[in-house]
Amino acid sequence: MTVEQNVLQQHSQKHQQTLLNQLREVTGTTDVQLLQQALQVSNGDLAEAVAFLTEKNAKVPQQQDETTYYQTSQVASDRYISVGSQADTNVIDLTGDDKDDLQRAIALSLEESNRAFRETGITDEEQAISRVLEASIAENKASLKRTHTEVWSDSPNPHDRKRIDNCPVGLKNVGNTCWFSAVIQSLFNLLEFQRLVLHYSPPARFQELPRNQKEHRNLPFMQELRNLFSLMVGSKRKYVDPSRAVEILKDAFKSSELQQQDVSEFTHKLLDWLEDAFQMKAEEDREGEKPKNPMVELFYGRFLAVGVLEGKKFENTEMFGQYPLQVNGFKDLHECLEAAMIEGEIESLHSAENSARSGQEHWFTELPPVLTFELSRFEFNQALGRPEKIHNKLEFPSMLYMDRYMDRNREITRIKREEIRRLKEHLTLLQQRLERYLSYGSGPKRFPLADVLQYAMEFASSKPVCTSPVDDLDSSAAPGGATGQQLPPPSTTEQDSVAPLDGMCPAASTASTAAQQQRVPIHKPFTQSRLPPDLPMHPAPRHITEEELRVLEGCLHRWRSEVENDSRDLQGSITRIHRTIELMYSDKSMMQVPYRLHAVLVHEGQANAGHYWAYIYDPHQRCWMKYNDISVTKSSWEELVRDSFGGYRNASAYCLMYINDKKPFLIEEEFDKETGQVLSGLDKLPPDLKLYVKEDNELFDKEIMEWAALQARKAQQEKLALATAAAAAAAAASAASSTSTSSSSPQPMSIESSTPDNAVPQQDPEYMEQPSPTNDSKHLQEDTERAISKAVAEQEERSPEALLNAAIKLEYARLLRFAQEDTSPENDYRIQHIIVYFIQNQAPKKILERTLLTQFADRNLAFDERCKSIMSVARAKLDLIKPEEVNMDEYEIWHQDYRNFRETTTLMTIGLELFQKTNFVEALMYLIYAHLYNKELLTKGQYRGHDEELLGHYRRECLLKLNEQAAAMFELGEDPEVSTGLGVMNELVVPCIPLLLVHDAERDLLAVEDMRNRWCSYLGQEMEANLQEKLTDFLPKLLDCSTEIKSFHDPPKVPSCSALELFERFNRIMSIMGRVPSEGR
Repeated sequence: MTVEQNVLQQHSQKHQQTLLNQLREVTGTTDVQLLQQALQVSNGDLAEAVAFLTEKNAKVPQQQDETTYYQTSQVASDRYISVGSQADTNVIDLTGDDKDDLQRAIALSLEESNRAFRETGITDEEQAISRVLEASIAENKASLKRTHTEVWSDSPNPHDRKRIDNCPVGLKNVGNTCWFSAVIQSLFNLLEFQRLVLHYSPPARFQELPRNQKEHRNLPFMQELRNLFSLMVGSKRKYVDPSRAVEILKDAFKSSELQQQDVSEFTHKLLDWLEDAFQMKAEEDREGEKPKNPMVELFYGRFLAVGVLEGKKFENTEMFGQYPLQVNGFKDLHECLEAAMIEGEIESLHSAENSARSGQEHWFTELPPVLTFELSRFEFNQALGRPEKIHNKLEFPSMLYMDRYMDRNREITRIKREEIRRLKEHLTLLQQRLERYLSYGSGPKRFPLADVLQYAMEFASSKPVCTSPVDDLDSSAAPGGATGQQLPPPSTTEQDSVAPLDGMCPAASTASTAAQQQRVPIHKPFTQSRLPPDLPMHPAPRHITEEELRVLEGCLHRWRSEVENDSRDLQGSITRIHRTIELMYSDKSMMQVPYRLHAVLVHEGQANAGHYWAYIYDPHQRCWMKYNDISVTKSSWEELVRDSFGGYRNASAYCLMYINDKKPFLIEEEFDKETGQVLSGLDKLPPDLKLYVKEDNELFDKEIMEWAALQARKAQQEKLALATAAAAAAAAASAASSTSTSSSSPQPMSIESSTPDNAVPQQDPEYMEQPSPTNDSKHLQEDTERAISKAVAEQEERSPEALLNAAIKLEYARLLRFAQEDTSPENDYRIQHIIVYFIQNQAPKKILERTLLTQFADRNLAFDERCKSIMSVARAKLDLIKPEEVNMDEYEIWHQDYRNFRETTTLMTIGLELFQKTNFVEALMYLIYAHLYNKELLTKGQYRGHDEELLGHYRRECLLKLNEQAAAMFELGEDPEVSTGLGVMNELVVPCIPLLLVHDAERDLLAVEDMRNRWCSYLGQEMEANLQEKLTDFLPKLLDCSTEIKSFHDPPKVPSCSALELFERFNRIMSIMGRVPSEGR
């Protein structure tokens, strides 16, 4: 086999394995023999192979579950496939024996694959798989309906549907309405749009019968949209039902099926309806004047179409709302915009001669405050007769400058475009030259020229190392490389087979044997298949002199250096041109029209089915939020990029909503005209909507009360049933054992012994028992169940009361070991369990007993009869404890202290995590309040809080870091940086200085001295007058020696987290930052 044939065989095997992997991924079939059979039958055609396997699977009498089908009919999310390129219509036969044909076929395949991969990052095989997938999805459209998420069923527990604080409200999916949720949430979070909708009042004539069908439809929809927005503002529910507004919209689509609606069409229709509704109101309010429509002013702009039609120039002004952009063939948003602004051949626009060519340019004359781009990610495949989704990657910025597309910058932009065109032409030539260096050769496989020269140099300098197939070589080798080989000594069997015949002497036998060896060749396949004795083990020159090697090495080394230098120069030139193109529009004159990304609407799936959600920026929290039907969660720019850019999976953005960054009223909150306070909740609503929301909230409160009453009745019934069963069991036990003195009534528990009595039921701490399982209650539940199981294994008496007492003693012993263990600061078991905290701080015995009893009285234990009975006995014991036995005021104080300890730990953990990430601005308040709360805890005992020295160190270091950053900004001398730096000092550092001065701690005083010295050092330096003035105004605040805290930030909101999660985060950050470094100040 030749080297070329070996290479081709390896490539063919690798290609076949790739096809097998892709076929397995598409069809879910794991049978290798079946996959190979499908490829063999289809002659390597992936689409036919999938069809073959589909037919095979269809013969199996088994219905596939809808959810399972949806999951298996898609490729993995991190490896989705593009369908933007056209299918390759060439059929290459690789089954022939002609080596040249195979080489040409492979070369062509590699060239096409490399070209497609360079353009899209996706191979031809992957594109073929995508088309097969879409064909399969189209044929099984009904199976792809995601019924498990399209129609939500509400949880019967209203607490699961209760809004937490002021979290954004989600929208219920009432049947393929995720498209509605994505668009409405994006518009709702435009606060100016929200205000317009909420304060819209229908025309007076609406009270009469509507005059036409438009009014009959639009005005009711407007009222339903107001109702929906009001609930999204002030509802107590986690999510609300948009059914009424959706039904009006669906009627307009005249669709009898519950299909995923085209969002672009829906958005157009929605804005048209809103425009009509506001137009009716505007015409009524401004009779005789030209009315202004707020929807038009918010969402519509104008552009100037300048062009040539059959040699004649023209200019037209047109209005636009959502601006459509083609995605296919472009890598980023600016490329899409550039292509959309130029249509046809436009050389005649810039030339003095009037040619017959036709074309036009678009120049924006007026941009709307809300600029919306439609990304066209669907195209119709004529061959397949159905639409396909374009999954190509398209990047877009968070800040978009529109100056280059404005009519007032027309001439400047044309000059820059011409310069970019010239640079790109030069760039193409340079890239072609560089490609010749990086892909050198004339065969199907090409290599970097520098590597080829290096390989040649390594070959020339290699020394041949010969091996012989026999142990010894004949020293008297024949000329020409022939060698006389000595046969190996015969084996025992061979010696026996050639033994001398009877009657022959040994000498004659030896001579005869020697003669026979000279005359008869002995054929031994193993020895004769060995390599020739003079063939080297690795490629190396057979004959090369020192002079030849020296000259050749010198040439190859010089040539390689020249090639590397040329490649480096070309790469440097290419990089510089790329940088020049990137910075072409970066001068300040072309950055005067900034638009900030407000919302990204994402579609996941194919052209015929999919799911929609939205990413919306929250300017007040300075983070991205993900709105996915009823789920509203914090997100990040990285997650948005992963889901929205496309190219990697079947999710990509189809609509981008930008807002003018110079018009803050779009996202500004509304203020009360009298008090100046920000309006929130129901205060934002007009009277009619406020009443509407209050009524809905009252219904929800009533539902919660009914649920609580229902649960209380169930608990009472369980308690009565248990008491009856316990009394019956006790009576039976008393009758059976005359020597038993045990009472039939439940006895209150003690860690050491039990003493009976009666009591009034008390409310338990909220973190000891929750209405529904939380992470904390699950953690406690696991500990409790473990103690019960151990008690069952060790206890002979199996009554619920005996098991309860045994389990409580076991749990107490376990927690006592934790409390007495000498651990490192990061392993703080107080965080994991309240009892450890109580033991270390010597809480009263009755407090410990009641707290442990509360743990075993958790309703979440009722997962089997044994735990249920123990839980019921524990609850009964709680009811029997008398008020004089446990001081409930003291009990609540101890539990409140532990809640304060948990809050302090959370603040400390978050503060240290932010400090480690060098986010000193956010870290400061967490560390300040953690230190403050911790100091209050430590006044009650040494083990009530954390290491005060550690918290003091990082509080101090955070202030010093902020001081350094602010001073560095001031030294830059630029107005924005100087203002920012002084703002940090005035708002964060200066208010905290009294906290360092109040206790006269040496290190704190030194830190304040360092900060003041840094700013005082600027007094003797030369600086501009405005800087001198700002420094003069600032220094008195910094040098104020008063320890009075004049102004201070509110404490940061502490997020809720389980004890286990808090313990792990505390352990992780303390392992890194739990040691106070020595300070050299």
